[in-house]
Order: sequence, then C-alpha cells, then structure tokens
Amino acid sequence: MQNWRSELNRLCVLLSLAAVIGYAVGHVSWVMLVSLCIYYLYNLYQLRRFNLWLNRDSSESDSEPPESFGLWGDIFDGIYRLQKQERRASSYLANIIDKAQESSAALEMAVVMINKQGNLDWWNFAAEKLLGLQHPKDRNQSVTNLIRNPSFAEYFHSESYDETLKIEAPGESNKILEFQIALFGENERLMIVRDITQLHRLESMRKDFVGNVSHELGTPITVIKGYLEAMLDNLDELDAKWHKPMQQMQQHSMRMENIVRDLLVLSSLETKGLTKTQDAIELPSFFSEIENDTQQMFKDKAHTFELVCPPSLVIVGKRSELYSAISNLVVNAAKYTPAGGHIILSAEIGADSLNIAVADNGIGIESHHLPRLTERFYRIDESRSSDTGGTGLGLAIVKHILARHEAELEIQSKYGEGSCFICKLPLSRAASHSAADN
Repeated sequence: MQNWRSELNRLCVLLSLAAVIGYAVGHVSWVMLVSLCIYYLYNLYQLRRFNLWLNRDSSESDSEPPESFGLWGDIFDGIYRLQKQERRASSYLANIIDKAQESSAALEMAVVMINKQGNLDWWNFAAEKLLGLQHPKDRNQSVTNLIRNPSFAEYFHSESYDETLKIEAPGESNKILEFQIALFGENERLMIVRDITQLHRLESMRKDFVGNVSHELGTPITVIKGYLEAMLDNLDELDAKWHKPMQQMQQHSMRMENIVRDLLVLSSLETKGLTKTQDAIELPSFFSEIENDTQQMFKDKAHTFELVCPPSLVIVGKRSELYSAISNLVVNAAKYTPAGGHIILSAEIGADSLNIAVADNGIGIESHHLPRLTERFYRIDESRSSDTGGTGLGLAIVKHILARHEAELEIQSKYGEGSCFICKLPLSRAASHSAADN
C-alpha cells in the first residue's frame, strides 16, 4: 500500500511540475499531455522489461530480475521471491517423487498409477515383470486393454475394492496374481499387484493334506472305536481298574471321530463349488425340524425354544448345508445355555438382507474373543471344549457355508447375558410359497 502511495505522489509531483512549466510557457495542457505520455511510455518500457524477463529460457532459473525502483522495483523483487519459493517447493516435491519411485522400484510387488481416464500413468519395474508392461510404449494406454481378463475388467470398473482379485497372470497360466486397487484424488487409482503363486500352492497343498489325512484317519479311528465299544459291552468281565481308562478312550475316540468328520466337511466345502441345483426351503418347517433335533440331544436341559418366522417365508439354497450351519448355531446355543434357558430361532427380512438369528440367554462371550470365533480350533478356554465335546470347527464350517451362499455371520454377545448369531443372507435368496412354486 505504501508503494502505491509513493507512486501516486510521484505522479502528482510530475503533473504539478508540468503545470508550472506549462503556465510559464503559456501551454499548460500541452505540457501536461506530454508529461503523461512520458509517464505512459516509461510504464510501457517497464512492462516490456518485465515480459522479457518472464519469457527467458526456463533453464535460466536463477536469472536476476531487472534493476528498477519504486513500484516496478517492488514488483520485480516480489515475483523473484515467489519464483524462488516455487523452485524450492518443486525441488522438494521432485525429490520426494524420486525417492518414492526409487523405493517402489525395489519392491517385488507391482505398483501402478492409473489416471481418471483409466489409462496407465506410471509403474515400477516389478509391474513390467509381473504384467508385461513396456515403458514408454504402454504409457497412457487403457489398463483393461493391456490386462485382458474379464474378471479384471469387471473388478476394475466396479469401483468396489473392499476385496482383492486373484487371477492368472497375463500370458502365464501357472502364475497367480493378487490385485488390490485404491481410489485417490480425482477418481485416480493406485493398483498393487502381488505374485501369490507360492501361497496359492501352499494353500492347495494344505487343503489336500487336510482332506487326505482326515480320510486316512477315518478308518483306524472307526476300527479303534468299534473294538472299544465291544470291550465296553463286556466291561463287567474286565478288572475294575480298566473301567475308567476304557471309558475315557471311548470318549476321546468319539471326539477324534467328530474332528475328522468336521475336517472332511471343511475340506469338501473348500474344494467343491455350490451345486447349481438348489432347494426351496420352507423356513417354518425347517426351524421346527432343527428345534426337535436339538431338543432330543439336550433333553436333560429342558430348554425353552421360541420360533419366530413369517409363515410363508421360503429361502433358496443347499438344504443340507444350511441345515448344518443353522443347526450348528442352535446346538452351540443349547450347549452353552444352562438348564431351563431360553433359545430364540428367528427369521426376518431386513432392509438389505434376510436375517436368520439364533439368540440365547446363556453364559455369553467376552468381547475380545468375538473377532476370532470363526477361526479353526480357536478356543475361548480349554474347559469348554472338554466339557461339551466340541471340535472347535463348528463356526468355521458355518462361516464357509454362509460364504457359499453369499452370506455372512454377525456375532453379538455380552458376557453373562447371552449371545446372538445372525446369518445375513442376500434378499435374492428370499421368496414366498407362491414364488417358490412358480
């Protein structure tokens, strides 16, 4: 502001001086006009110097501004300071980008930046090895044209990247890649690609191992259990000191048989897809069957069961698998609910899912255990397993069955007050009697 006032003062002095000279020579208007033209030409000269300085070769980054004074001197100096600040900021950002590119180049996973048009913007060296990208030939090419896989195209355009995508590498059927995409900026994408071939092989080996071992263990356990049952039928003929060991051996052989059975079920769920032919299940009668079977198993506990279900509700799915999943939850509720407890098996159609819930007023589960309940062989405590004869695989089986039906398991529990297990199935699996008949 002070510089503007100084410039105005200089202009006023110029005009005053011109007026005095003009008055002296008898041509005030002409002298003032000439003075204004000189002032105008001076400013044009400064503008030309300013323009020439700005248009210098960009390589002359440290060129000093033209010498001047007054308002123009302040303008030159101010813009020069801004240029220096911009150069420092640009240098800092360029240094960060260089470091990021150098560090990503050392990664074994591919890092690809994709612009908002879906074209390749930048990628590291690993992307060239895993995806076959070529620099600079593939720059600004559409990523779906370079990775020609229908599953990838669907995943990329869905913009729903909560889950990763696992597909075969382009041009290499023996290599498995995992894709993960994150959105940032103005609909730009960062794509991370990992080679999970070894992990995939190990997982396949694990599944085969579990399936084969479970199958092989089935026969010897059946033989051992058969002989133990025969010996227990003639327990009176044995010395009394063998009674308890024999009973314990039978108990543990039954537990081993249950574990092998559940492992075979899990192996089957992991290796076999859901059949296209599915069943229309009337939920009211389905619930009644589960209730009757559970009451027979826990007669001595005298639980009270409550079934809540719309009378015409039908769900579509594999009946044997859904029976296994829901029955598993009801049996668990009966196991961990004291005698005379109350168990509710209910179904309702929510805003975005069909919810089948199993609630009880049993002992409940502490909150820190909830995230791990569906892990195989996870134990809240060992005493529960030994007391109830559980295998630690029940909820893992439930989770796999629900996943095969595009569903998920939600667990709510408060220690000492009971638990609620909710199976959330997609609404597309809900129907009515009339729709199922058609």
